Amino acid sequence: KHDYAKQWKARTGGKVFGYLCCYMPEEIVYAAGILPVRIIGGHEPQELTGPYIYSSMFCPFCRNCLAEGLKGHYDYLDGVTLGKSCYHMRHTFDSWRYHLPISFYYFISVPQRADNPAAQRFLAAELEEFKKALEEYVGKPISREALERAIEVYNTNRRLLSQLYELRKSDSPPVSGAETLEIVLSSMFMDKEEHNRLLAEALEELPKRPDPPKPGSRLMVVGGENDEAELLSLVEDLGAIFVTDDACMGTRYFGTEVLPQEDLVSAIATRLLAKPPCPLKDVFFERRRAGLLQQIKDYRVEGVLFIQQKFCDPHELDIPVLQKLCNENNIPNFFVELDTTLPRGQLRTRAEAFLEMLQLELV
Repeated sequence: KHDYAKQWKARTGGKVFGYLCCYMPEEIVYAAGILPVRIIGGHEPQELTGPYIYSSMFCPFCRNCLAEGLKGHYDYLDGVTLGKSCYHMRHTFDSWRYHLPISFYYFISVPQRADNPAAQRFLAAELEEFKKALEEYVGKPISREALERAIEVYNTNRRLLSQLYELRKSDSPPVSGAETLEIVLSSMFMDKEEHNRLLAEALEELPKRPDPPKPGSRLMVVGGENDEAELLSLVEDLGAIFVTDDACMGTRYFGTEVLPQEDLVSAIATRLLAKPPCPLKDVFFERRRAGLLQQIKDYRVEGVLFIQQKFCDPHELDIPVLQKLCNENNIPNFFVELDTTLPRGQLRTRAEAFLEMLQLELV
């Protein structure tokens, strides 16, 4: 990911902004001629962040995002932004701002209650202020034409990713869950226009691929940040295939498009609040419960894997509610807690037992 952004920057002469949560109006950044890239962590134990994050009970993902910055791995960034997220990620953003010399930092206050009638008006005003700050930074206005083009480029990417997920509804999906995660992650790091071309070509070829994944128990992964495709491939190698997800590096990232509206910034705000919500934006779990059951039905899910970053408070509250929902609807499920490194042995043992149980129930 770093090599691509550096090469893009050298090739175009443009600037690159990092963002720490997918509640971020990438279209506005892209319309300003800036490449938005998702900041993710490494997967190596580190003690570097101890002096910068005061609590030992902050999730490993936020710690590792900060560590990647402190190590200089994101030294090509010209700016860092955050749409209001969990407290842990907000502290990571503040630590970046205080300790890493980057020319542009911006915090966007995204409402916690996305269903509040005033939320859309509030967020639209926030995004207008963000747009003005970007215009001042780049030294020119962001034209309506540039914003329209950015919205179309991003909407096209969302349509293509949705088509990829449609392929996974078949009896023998031509793409695995691990491969899908890699594709979604690549869309977060690449120029969307280039990603659109490559993804459109892949969608043409996937149904004809000579080595499709082996069919298996149809699983869904639900939870917070996971950028490690190995987690999914380890389970899939045991005789399963992930056919969908509810994750911020999956459907919660690209779900819903920006719909036509005279006020383009307001339309982007509407889309951010309407997209599949994370636990922080659906405090009564109504949309998440309904969305989970609908996906299970649409993708004919046979079992659910819940994943949670250690110490992640929002998902620690969310997962028991969704597990209870699964149990009430006779949907087998199991839970894995993630840390800095992948718990391969524990995950393999748990997954083997779960898949054996699942096969017995399906007989």
